[in-house]
Amino acid sequence: MENTIVNKVAQSSIVTLNLEDFLPKEPIKMFDLKDFLFMGLILKEKDYRAALETYNWAAYENKNVAITCSADAIVPMWAYMLAAQYLQPIANSIAFGNEEEIKNELLVNSIHSINAEEYLDKRVVVKGCGEHPISTKAYVAITTKLKPVVKSIMYGEPCSTVPIYKKGKV
Repeated sequence: MENTIVNKVAQSSIVTLNLEDFLPKEPIKMFDLKDFLFMGLILKEKDYRAALETYNWAAYENKNVAITCSADAIVPMWAYMLAAQYLQPIANSIAFGNEEEIKNELLVNSIHSINAEEYLDKRVVVKGCGEHPISTKAYVAITTKLKPVVKSIMYGEPCSTVPIYKKGKV
């Protein structure tokens, strides 16, 4: 009898889900309010409004935009809202925060838009390691999205997994 190596993982019905596949493909464009501060410290409403009206918004067209203020200044809430209202008709998405926070928000939004029925009664391994960091929030989102429909959820790699959920077991 021949000694052949059989890849049981490849023959199994396990579906590997890599959350990196759901990361936004396009870079995040930052809109930093520090560029509109008087002396790098103060936001003057009249000047700010005038600057936004004449600002060239073309760089943000069809982009995912993160609104932030990188200066150590007290910025009123309405200033972020005003920037968002200018960005809203041209940007793909707009959120407050730094680049990593926005990437994470977009990742979780992508997870929420998954058609969970595609995983009906399947055994799913959510890949644990990769090139890009994936937030805990994303792992929680994929678990809550898939649990109602899958047969099981595991974490890790198909050859070495940690069981998370199995239908019929508590």
